[in-house]
Amino acid sequence: MEWKEQYKSFLWILGVFIFAYFMPIEEESFSAAIIAAFDLAKWYAQEHVLLCLIPAFFIAGVIAVFVSQAAVVKYFGAKAKRWVAYSVAAVSGTILAVCSCTILPLFSSIHKRGAGLGPAIAFLYSGPAINILAIILTARILGFELGIARVIGAVLFSVIIGLIMAFIYRKEEKERAVSQLAMPDVPETRPMWQTGLHFFILVAILIFVNWGKPSDTTEGFWYLIFANKWFITALFGIGFTFSMIYIIGVKKLYAILGAAAVIISAIIFYSNPTIPFITAIVATTIILTYTDGEANQWLGETWGFTKQIMPLLGAGVLVAGFLLGSGNNNNGIIPNEWISNLVGGNSLFANFFASITGAFMYFATLTEIPILQGLINSGMGKGPALALLLAGPALSLPNMLVIRGVIGTEKTVVYVSLVIVMATISGMIYGAI
Repeated sequence: MEWKEQYKSFLWILGVFIFAYFMPIEEESFSAAIIAAFDLAKWYAQEHVLLCLIPAFFIAGVIAVFVSQAAVVKYFGAKAKRWVAYSVAAVSGTILAVCSCTILPLFSSIHKRGAGLGPAIAFLYSGPAINILAIILTARILGFELGIARVIGAVLFSVIIGLIMAFIYRKEEKERAVSQLAMPDVPETRPMWQTGLHFFILVAILIFVNWGKPSDTTEGFWYLIFANKWFITALFGIGFTFSMIYIIGVKKLYAILGAAAVIISAIIFYSNPTIPFITAIVATTIILTYTDGEANQWLGETWGFTKQIMPLLGAGVLVAGFLLGSGNNNNGIIPNEWISNLVGGNSLFANFFASITGAFMYFATLTEIPILQGLINSGMGKGPALALLLAGPALSLPNMLVIRGVIGTEKTVVYVSLVIVMATISGMIYGAI
């Protein structure tokens, strides 16, 4: 075993050396791909980490600490009725404005707490695939027909893929179920409504802080929410302060000082609302650091998910940018023209290529819509368009790397393959209608 580890280290070093030795820096396309990789990483760090991932890590920490294992097992585990588990998992994504990466800490936490593989996988897929903002924008920008097809396809996908994964690994899941059924029903230390309220406040902050501007109007309800999203976030921030005091149990002085720091930063940096948001994150971290009990455990679980996921995401984003570009007129090593030329019509190859390309590309929340709009305008068929919508937002190269760390290589390969195959079939059926 020791020699195998040594050989593994040697092969990694050898691979990096060979890559560095033959690296074609003088080639313009290679240099452009390097720039695209770091451009995507910079954009991701500026636009996505602070507003999406960090709130998601805190939400995952809430699940890991304040949602008891018994509660997760009740709705997602062996003690739950199958139709309840899959129904909850399949539709839960509608309230989360998350992408394939932001869903990861939430998936990791419910799986860790005892959720069955099937419902956990259904939740993993449905989260980024059918969030309500994405569905609304798909229907408004790409057409009502494609929006409805996305909803139906995503809900069915999540359930079918979850059921297939549970069937393939039924022996392993049966052993896990036996251990869950033997668990005694432990009474909740805190009323479920309190935990639910705290969870709801965090999810609302995640949703509204990432509320995107409608692309085609400056009027109406959706634009009104966008125009006031920081005010709405601030209201939920006030609710978060009270929740920290009366539900989480932090000292009132700590919570008041933290809220005061956020208010002062909001006054000073009125034109840049991200600064008060960062202040709130820092204040919350400090408060939880100096609070004992479950509050401190919450911070520990949050940091645990961050350590597990962030390095893999960083590496995955760099590779995705290098291969496929950053979308800001910075092409990857694979030219964008090749992709648009290969997904016209409704052939098996076009749908499969759209599915596998979408699976490896990174789509932030809602960014799949303008990208797909450009591809459709370049001649992409409606079947491959649906295939990309069903495979793309739910998967990405960074996403796959993290999933592998949670459920292992074999299950990750099976999951990714199922998504690609089913997206291909759905695209062909939709394109033929």
